[in-house]
Amino acid sequence: MSHQRIPAHWTIQRSTPFFTKQNVPAALLSHHNTAAGVFGQLCVMEGTVIYYGFADETSTEPEARVVINAGQFATSPPQYWHRIELSDDAQFNINFWSDADKQGEKLVNTRRSADDN
Repeated sequence: MSHQRIPAHWTIQRSTPFFTKQNVPAALLSHHNTAAGVFGQLCVMEGTVIYYGFADETSTEPEARVVINAGQFATSPPQYWHRIELSDDAQFNINFWSDADKQGEKLVNTRRSADDN
């Protein structure tokens, strides 16, 4: 997976607060993806975040590994399964971009458990 460009006409629909190892939502540390028509932009302010990309919801071996250091960002395309790991001093936030108004819509999907099938 290479860094994908967010289309120029898209706008930020929502931004998260800054997360650290102490308050990062558990969903970000396990398989999840952005919704259809939504790019994620992970912006690292301090420390390091490692982004692992997966071929699909059930893959256990990553097909991509991107190290994002302080002052850098990476994008995650719509509906691409991924998870992250944080250094102890990491601080980051996520901007969600779309070409359509997504107010009130779910922007992230988590992996279904075996019980959901």
